[in-house]
Amino acid sequence: MARGTFGMSAVTALTAQNTQGVQAVHPVDVEFIEKQIQCVLQDIGADAVKTGMLPNKEVVEAVANQLRINKVQNVVVDPVLISTSGHALGDDTAARAMLAELFPLATIVTPNLPEASALLGLDKTIDSVAGMKDAALKLYGHGPKYVLVKGGHLKSEGESIDILYDGTTFHEIRASFVKTENLHGTGCTLAASIAAELAKGLDAVVAVRNAKAYLVEALRKSCSLSIGVGPQRPFNHGFEICDWSSSFRKRDVDYRLYVVTDPACNNARGRSMTEAVQAAVDGGATVVQLREKDIDGGHFCRLARDVIEIARPKGVPVLINDRLDVAVAAGADGAHVGQSDISAADARRILGPSAILGVSVRTVEEAVRAQAEGADYVGAGAVYPTATKGDAECLGDGLDTLAEICVGRRRRCVVCLWRSGRRQGRRRVAAGDDVCRERELKADPAERALSRRTTD
Repeated sequence: MARGTFGMSAVTALTAQNTQGVQAVHPVDVEFIEKQIQCVLQDIGADAVKTGMLPNKEVVEAVANQLRINKVQNVVVDPVLISTSGHALGDDTAARAMLAELFPLATIVTPNLPEASALLGLDKTIDSVAGMKDAALKLYGHGPKYVLVKGGHLKSEGESIDILYDGTTFHEIRASFVKTENLHGTGCTLAASIAAELAKGLDAVVAVRNAKAYLVEALRKSCSLSIGVGPQRPFNHGFEICDWSSSFRKRDVDYRLYVVTDPACNNARGRSMTEAVQAAVDGGATVVQLREKDIDGGHFCRLARDVIEIARPKGVPVLINDRLDVAVAAGADGAHVGQSDISAADARRILGPSAILGVSVRTVEEAVRAQAEGADYVGAGAVYPTATKGDAECLGDGLDTLAEICVGRRRRCVVCLWRSGRRQGRRRVAAGDDVCRERELKADPAERALSRRTTD
């Protein structure tokens, strides 16, 4: 519906899956698949059909037979063979059956690089534009009118390149690369969008360009979403009719061990930032704030993406200190700002409603204002002086001020910069259940005890 068409479906397989991967596949009975297709095509009908996961030869042959019987004119074949997590979604007979039965009926086929390699029986995955063109040429020989080889798996700096071949010309469909972990279902959305454009009567080349533009915008609109803890998170396929970010409830965050990185400490101990973050995550860190004050934006973005790749598979959110542009560009889970930075209200407008937003505070008034402007938590402190954060001013009355902030923030978390090992940390704070420690990442990786979960 988002592309101005009415979509109908015939279920060919059931999957047990989540953001961590496909756990099981159950093919649907062939006769029932045929009955579903007949019910759709012999009643409302279809101006275009897009095929997806077809788990075996019998299902492929049944679908192809129904397409012939009902004389479907526009057929988009998305040869879904391998899931994002690497799980096989079709057995050994499915690929061969697609080439023999479906490709000759197809207006356009849309394999990604692993799928194109599997269909052609290649020993390794295609890894260049030249290889994509060669694959398109060979797949065209199996009968489709157009072949679209999708290059999302290609490591192209700053852009995504797809190759569309019509038997005469190779069209390079280029778009800016959207860095995000919310990628589950991109191929399906692209193929469905192409089918929608063909159903509206558009030329295949125009249909592909329009569909790709729609997909890129959907990914951009979904960058701030945080759904699930696994590496293959969903995006909003239908953003034009429903903006999830306007009403989406962000996931609960465990702030009990909030780690702040320190490049100076890393340099002193001869370790990289990624090594330090890996040690903290392995040791039990629940949140990581990437704090960099002396590097340029490009370097910061690259570092942020490396840190996200370490933390996200473990379900650990990564927040960017101060630099909202880096947080958005790198696809971080959120950001932390100080009193001298952009206001919490403006930060929330930039990050979107589903991102995590933290604000540094030293008074009850600042904490109340931060909450009113959309902060998810406040960082209070430091409670005691710390040698590793020289610009951190201590709370006026130490634990007493911290207690007052906690009382005013009963519905939000308070994290505090707290020097590890202070005996005063054993003293209970009023509303202490709201307090989580924020520790600077200064110990050697072997000292992972700093990453134990605490709630003193």
